[in-house]
Amino acid sequence: MTNHNPGLTCAENSTLWVLYLNNSMTTCVLRYFLESVQDLEIRKVIAKAYDIATNNENELKAVYWKEQLPLPIGFSENDVNLKAPKLFSDTFMLAYILQMAKVGLVTYGASLGSVARKDIRKLYSAFLQRTMDLYEDTTEILLNKGLYLKKPYSVNPRKAELVDDHKYFSGVNPFVSKRPLNTIEVTHLCLNIETNQIGKELCTAFSQTAVQAEVREFMKKGKQLAYSHIKSFIELLMKDDIQTPLSADISITDSTIPPFSDKLMMFHISLMVAAGIGNYATASSASQRTDIAFNYEKLSSESALLAKSGADIMVTHRWMEKPPSTADRDVLSKKRE
Repeated sequence: MTNHNPGLTCAENSTLWVLYLNNSMTTCVLRYFLESVQDLEIRKVIAKAYDIATNNENELKAVYWKEQLPLPIGFSENDVNLKAPKLFSDTFMLAYILQMAKVGLVTYGASLGSVARKDIRKLYSAFLQRTMDLYEDTTEILLNKGLYLKKPYSVNPRKAELVDDHKYFSGVNPFVSKRPLNTIEVTHLCLNIETNQIGKELCTAFSQTAVQAEVREFMKKGKQLAYSHIKSFIELLMKDDIQTPLSADISITDSTIPPFSDKLMMFHISLMVAAGIGNYATASSASQRTDIAFNYEKLSSESALLAKSGADIMVTHRWMEKPPSTADRDVLSKKRE
């Protein structure tokens, strides 16, 4: 049998690059968490998450070295100050790990589905399995501590039903009454409240510790945007007397000493915004009431504008790495002239 060892496709090249940046950033954040966490049970989960991120980063490095590719700059010990005072509550750290595990499940799943080379598939499958294990452990601890934000309960249907009226989809027509939210719509609204709450607290922490004034202003805008999105989702739920999943236990201290570089903080929020836009797209396609779908599109546009302003800041300060690109044939042809 011929030993077929093809080169890397665009999908494999791009996912390796994205996953390396994400894991190198996560390693820095979790290393700082380990220095400041007090709860021993939560520390155990953080240590597991740190080991996973470190192993993932090292295995990605091995692929780059094997393929003789330039290693992305990413993040290192220069982007974290382990001596910085405690900035996040232990409960926030646990909720943060749960949310990042959810992001990881989506990212690794999508990456796995886009690649073909056997060794890369095997690598991403391992990443996905590790993240699933971390998600399970984190969820169990949150449940045991009574900290897990459970989704609202619903009345169980007595029988299966068909949609028998086009008014079921109505939401923007002022002359047609809106039906109650269905369980799919409630689920997405609650998930987006949770992710925005984590994002709001991160922006709060970063706004009081960033060095550059424009980074602090960007974080304030991110915090305000997350708050307005949370408010929008809560209003939709409250109109149907549905309980909202908000936690008062995740908090930020009054420390103003930065544990992370401005570069890392900007990258982190950019990652969260991108994940949020993806969540909104999924929620919009799953929501069958038109007003809810249109609302997600509006909020996505607002998030995209924030992402653009963040990208401008990162480019100005030379913090944004350029992803692998295809050859510019026009430039190559001009070299022959």
